[in-house]
Amino acid sequence: MKPWLLDILACPIDKKYPLKLYIFSFENPNEIFSSILEIAKYKDLKRIKSENIVKTSQVDGELNVQDDIVLEKTPVLSYLDLIKRSLDELESVVDLTQIKSSKTLLNYIRSDIYKKIENTSKILPKNDLDNILPELVIINKYKFEIEIETGILFCPECKRWFPIIDTIPQMLPDDYRDKKLELEFLKTNKNLLDEKFLQQDLKPFNL
Repeated sequence: MKPWLLDILACPIDKKYPLKLYIFSFENPNEIFSSILEIAKYKDLKRIKSENIVKTSQVDGELNVQDDIVLEKTPVLSYLDLIKRSLDELESVVDLTQIKSSKTLLNYIRSDIYKKIENTSKILPKNDLDNILPELVIINKYKFEIEIETGILFCPECKRWFPIIDTIPQMLPDDYRDKKLELEFLKTNKNLLDEKFLQQDLKPFNL
């Protein structure tokens, strides 16, 4: 599961949005997190622009932007608002892996990058977004290049949990869920979760 799915996934039972995401493992090699962080460190604009992830254009004298998150050409201030909204979903992510660089990257996006985008949105960039282009690319890479191998999507409203197994969120209605398989998954990974989580009235079944 790629993190961008948090932007659209809701609980299939009560439609609660966003869901809480607990990450147990990634499919990516550990090095990918450090390589994404290096984009902010070196700020190589020539190389960043050559990837063409964030595209800018002038429409009727106004700067428009599009990327993998905002697919259509969008006026810059509206674009930045949509990016901030997408970043808000990352507040519901809990990285339970042992990968230090993945936690560093997530925290960097949620704090430093969010603040920088918020400050930029208070002015009206007219010609380009070079001052935050590395940060925008980092967000896109985290959302679309990172692959969550195992984890849990959790609805705090109805207490339903949905396992992510082999990168695929298992979000079937209760009657179609594989109780044996999913309880075994929860049992295997329970040491990653705190006791408070497991003591909840988890649905549709618990250990």
